[in-house]
Amino acid sequence: MLLKATLFGHTYQFNSVKEVLAKANEKKSGDELLGLAASTATERNAARYVLSELTLEDIRSHPVIPYDVDEVTRVIEDDINSTIYNEIKGWTVGYLREWLLDHGTTCDDIRRVSRGLNSEMIAGVTKLMSSMDLVYAASKIRITSRAQTEIGQKGTLSFRLQPNHPFDDWNGILATIMEGLSYGSGDAIIGINPAEDSVGGTQLLMQNSHDFIQKWKIPTQNCVLSHITTQMQAVRAGAPVAVLFQSIAGSQAANQSFGINASTLNEAQDLIRQFGTAPGPNLLYFETGQGSEMAVGCEHGVDEMTLEARTYGFGRHYAPFMVNNVSGFIGPETIYDGKQIIRANLEDHFMGKLHGLPMGMAPCYTNHTYADQNDQEIATMLLTMAGANYFMGVPMGDDVMLSYQDTGFHDDTTLRELMGLRPAPEFEAWLEKLGLMAHGRLTEKAGDASFFLRN
Repeated sequence: MLLKATLFGHTYQFNSVKEVLAKANEKKSGDELLGLAASTATERNAARYVLSELTLEDIRSHPVIPYDVDEVTRVIEDDINSTIYNEIKGWTVGYLREWLLDHGTTCDDIRRVSRGLNSEMIAGVTKLMSSMDLVYAASKIRITSRAQTEIGQKGTLSFRLQPNHPFDDWNGILATIMEGLSYGSGDAIIGINPAEDSVGGTQLLMQNSHDFIQKWKIPTQNCVLSHITTQMQAVRAGAPVAVLFQSIAGSQAANQSFGINASTLNEAQDLIRQFGTAPGPNLLYFETGQGSEMAVGCEHGVDEMTLEARTYGFGRHYAPFMVNNVSGFIGPETIYDGKQIIRANLEDHFMGKLHGLPMGMAPCYTNHTYADQNDQEIATMLLTMAGANYFMGVPMGDDVMLSYQDTGFHDDTTLRELMGLRPAPEFEAWLEKLGLMAHGRLTEKAGDASFFLRN
């Protein structure tokens, strides 16, 4: 296995596959801060050349975090389909890229081969792709999932209605739910981030959102995004909810810092299957983002994009209903500016779909990041072209509880019209029955939250 390349008369020698992966990565402030990034563009290209010549077997034989010390590595490796892996292990990473981009390679082809890929292989091929490559390749892959309803069908674009409130006031949350629904947002899920992580508060939000969905016969699912152990206690106390949520990461140590491990998620999955309100089979909701491991000091010298890929490898073990990427949420210490946010979002969306996950995206940014609304809108339009299953729906794109910028109800409507996409079928039929939508377009009644109070 050759880990060196000569460019412009200079030989670049790399000490490990882990170093090759890190230095082949697009420029990210988190990798630079930890001293993992290539020092020059030429060194980055040398690392990419070396990476392109490595075989998939080379990658698998040199995990970035060893099997015997990391649970995430074990979950990913134990899930690999050995028959498919043995068919493709001689492919180079460069050949995998060409195969993915080939006009003759179909969604079914990709989904089959993906079962023989581990996360470092997926990260590696992603590092060799341009932005257009990432959009095109991701657009080939269609992943659907079902909790109460199904999202991700061809020709659809869904939205998570995110009615957060700074102190969990139900009337404020309800007003936002009504407004979002009036704009056609909420077919993916009505998911509330509570300001207070308590069993009682979680139980109340689960019950109230469930009751509203039942009253209006809304074809969607509810979720309250407190810690998963808090949600589990609420469910055991009788709270009605369709989907359980948890943030996950790409190393065992980072997951432990989040207060979870594989056993926790196994228990949660069993619980929601037994006591949840939705038939499934996909009943978990994961949130991820580049840099989360670095933020808690659990990156093991691995670049943030490769760790994000490992997060998806860990997550796919649980066949979740939805995965939401928030790589712009931490701030400039991990992803510095709008250009890095756009690139990270395209990488993450593609890597998640290549893992077989139902990917939604939040091309968000915090107010201390060197990004603006134009950067976010560019990312969102590209991700819509790439086939993201869903985005967020936040009033005016400004989350007043979490204090960051995301896609708003107006953006949701614009994206559907721009790309000729529709809500999930059952949800669209519900909107049409209420007179809020006709022939795939919002009517004059839409956008007025008081519609629900008057009716």
